[in-house]
Amino acid sequence: MSTVTLHIEGMSCGHCLNAVSKALHAVAGVTVRSVQIGRAELEVERASVGNDAAAAVTAAGYRATATVRE
Repeated sequence: MSTVTLHIEGMSCGHCLNAVSKALHAVAGVTVRSVQIGRAELEVERASVGNDAAAAVTAAGYRATATVRE
């Protein structure tokens, strides 16, 4: 397992938190540790899943970049 921090731009409210959380929970291989305005902490089965998680957040309407720690 790897730990991923997503840095997320464009979040400002509870609706944003729910939208990002829902998008992340839909990604296979992701365990969501926390979602806060501006960031999310995840555990992923393999490092490449971090990019999948960032893409899911981007598809939900936010800008996300992943930092992976193995």
